Amino acid sequence: MTDKIRYYPTIWISDIHLGYKDCKAEFLLDFLSNTHCDTLYLVGDIVDLWSLKRQFFWHSSHYKVLETLQQKVSQGTNVIYIPGNHDETFRRYVGQSLMGIEVAHSYIHTTQQGKRLLLVHGDDFDSVTRYNWFVSWLGDQGYDLLLFLNRWSNRIRRFFGGRYWSLASWLKKRVHKAVSAIDAFERAAIREAKRQGVDGIVCGHIHQPNIRIQDGIIYCNDGDWIENCTALVEHQGGQLALVHWSDVRKVLHIERLQAKSYQAA
Repeated sequence: MTDKIRYYPTIWISDIHLGYKDCKAEFLLDFLSNTHCDTLYLVGDIVDLWSLKRQFFWHSSHYKVLETLQQKVSQGTNVIYIPGNHDETFRRYVGQSLMGIEVAHSYIHTTQQGKRLLLVHGDDFDSVTRYNWFVSWLGDQGYDLLLFLNRWSNRIRRFFGGRYWSLASWLKKRVHKAVSAIDAFERAAIREAKRQGVDGIVCGHIHQPNIRIQDGIIYCNDGDWIENCTALVEHQGGQLALVHWSDVRKVLHIERLQAKSYQAA
């Protein structure tokens, strides 16, 4: 059955990690094939150069993702790429265009409600969590273990007819140190948005999708395509939503932003 193509003025995706064995490229391809947008933001860690250096892995679906992104460009979609820490090599091309894709270190997006959102990958905020033992563990063998458990739990679920479910994400939400580290990251991002005088911030990096408003600042994390299979989208009218797209498609959160009110001086 062919789905109706869903239109969003703006889509944000990040942390695809092409070249890593746990990349959910098939789900992402389905998402890209069934959505259309005017502007697509790639908010870092699109290609996992770190993983490719350790052990080369490149499934045909990973190439297909790059091919699909290029097709989006040729069809008129404005694609803007903000490299992350796993693909930081591409930061040397900031200010240039790669195959029609604009490369930027950061970006300001204005929603249809007039909200100005700062777009960054998020690795600049690592300093707020570097002393957290759980984060250090995740950055080493621990994260591979979480994804190993995630991979096998879903194989068992599929065998019994179950749907995709992120065990890794479920575990992180129940470990106090992980919850504290995520909260510290989000607060650091909110402080940076305040410092730059914008209405909100969109990032990735920590593989934890979320939308929250704190102190008048909109915090959005578009998640990842390793654990959560999520994207951030802007609807016509300016509402922001998180969508999950695996073998189950659902809206995780929608935020109906209020238009700015301007007063004459």
